[in-house]
Amino acid sequence: MKDAVYTLPVKEKFHLPEGMIYLDGNSLGPLPKGTNERLAAMVSEEWGSHLITGWNRDGWMAQPERVGNMVGRLIGAPEGSVTMGDTLSVKVYQALSAALKMRPNRRVILSDSGNFPSDLYMAQGLIQQLGQGYELRVVAPEDVAMSMDDTVAVAMITQVDYRTGRMHDMNAITKAAHDAGAVMLWDLAHSAGAVPVDLVGSNCEFAVGCTYKYLNGGPGAPAFIYASTDVAKTMDAALAGWLGHDAPFAFEPDYRPAPGIGRMRVGTPPVMQMTALEHALSVWDNVDMTDIRAASIRLCDLFIKEVEARCPDLTLVSPRNANERGSQVSFAFGNGYAAMQALIARGVVGDFRAPNIMRFGFTPLYIDDDDVVAAVDVLEDVLKNRRWDTPEYKRKARVT
Repeated sequence: MKDAVYTLPVKEKFHLPEGMIYLDGNSLGPLPKGTNERLAAMVSEEWGSHLITGWNRDGWMAQPERVGNMVGRLIGAPEGSVTMGDTLSVKVYQALSAALKMRPNRRVILSDSGNFPSDLYMAQGLIQQLGQGYELRVVAPEDVAMSMDDTVAVAMITQVDYRTGRMHDMNAITKAAHDAGAVMLWDLAHSAGAVPVDLVGSNCEFAVGCTYKYLNGGPGAPAFIYASTDVAKTMDAALAGWLGHDAPFAFEPDYRPAPGIGRMRVGTPPVMQMTALEHALSVWDNVDMTDIRAASIRLCDLFIKEVEARCPDLTLVSPRNANERGSQVSFAFGNGYAAMQALIARGVVGDFRAPNIMRFGFTPLYIDDDDVVAAVDVLEDVLKNRRWDTPEYKRKARVT
């Protein structure tokens, strides 16, 4: 239950440059106010004055579980089922490896062509390492459910497509996996903080995600991993790290896994990054995900309506039906990269995804209807007057 009624957006909680309309929170969320001060206090008072005693005195060692519970509230996970640390790729590797061990007589990892490449790369690397005839089977997103069969060990699916925003039906896909006897692993990179998620209700075994997008944890913010309560008791941790041991400070020579999700901890937690994330998550204390979702749908629908009415050169590639879409809208345009650079130069920040997708994220915490209309005003001018058609905007940077 919410302690107070909040009216979205809550722009006053974020540092947003004057005159900027930030439609890229689906890639990197903005800086929450107070983060600078919290980090300064952590550095000067905790690290600076307390030194090594901070691990106990300031609760650094308990941060992965404490922050994990904060994330868990936003993804429908019970206390003690989520832990933080490492990168999303590492967490994909851990969950995928554990899932494969749960189905030792099967050899197929099922994924779809809308998955983020890093997830596929981690699966390919794990397969090469394991040998034994393992296979990564990649199908079209709409074919995932019908592709479940008795050869599939684990289905590894990203709920919201990073390019188009297409959203899978989590409950239906998980049921299809279980009906086929497979383990279900969800990547929530574009879901956590963007759409309501109910991991317990979905009955999936594993989920992973990052925290620098809609959760505003900052560049390099730690990832999270979830395991259902039953699975967590017996799962195998492929990366048997010191802090995943049942008694790290007993310094035993042999690995003995910690109970539950704690065994998915690997190395020393990144305390400064986790401190920034912990502060960022306080923004959500009185915000309900159903309110976020309702506002997101309204903003995205308005953007689609305005763009299609005023920018005929763009082609919608996101689902038109809001129930099939996350909190982003993507349009295809042959000169999408240059057009996006021209937009950014004029204070409307989105991003580009190859080969031709202009991607716009809508975060109701700090975006409102007026921002949407103003953004399309700029977009219309950029396209109608070919503001993008300069060598400067066509020169690709390392990060697009």
